[in-house]
Amino acid sequence: MWRFVEEFSKAFGKRIDAIDKDSLTALEQYSWPGNIRELRNVVERAMITASGHRLAIPLPPASAAATRRSPKLVDVEKEHIRAVLESTGWRIRGPGGTADRLGMKPTTLETRMAKLGLKRPGH
Repeated sequence: MWRFVEEFSKAFGKRIDAIDKDSLTALEQYSWPGNIRELRNVVERAMITASGHRLAIPLPPASAAATRRSPKLVDVEKEHIRAVLESTGWRIRGPGGTADRLGMKPTTLETRMAKLGLKRPGH
């Protein structure tokens, strides 16, 4: 990162002596879906707007693609079951009920719902 700071320092004629500690911590914890090019762009943007000798680097907003990139299977399952429950009016049993639509026994669905923390709204 300092390499980019030095590069843009020369290009923009700005002297940076330090990087904000909170910025560094946040940057280290960010997943960087755009890899090194994204980091370079973030540093460049921060350098353009910098007004002092201490650089604060705001994180880029998380893109929808980045947040959807790799959901956990359990989260996908929970959202799918919730969507089917909502489409059936939270009816679990009987023809056209959620268990029927998902191809499982109602007792299996109820066990799965409890494990996933799915509860009918208002109950």
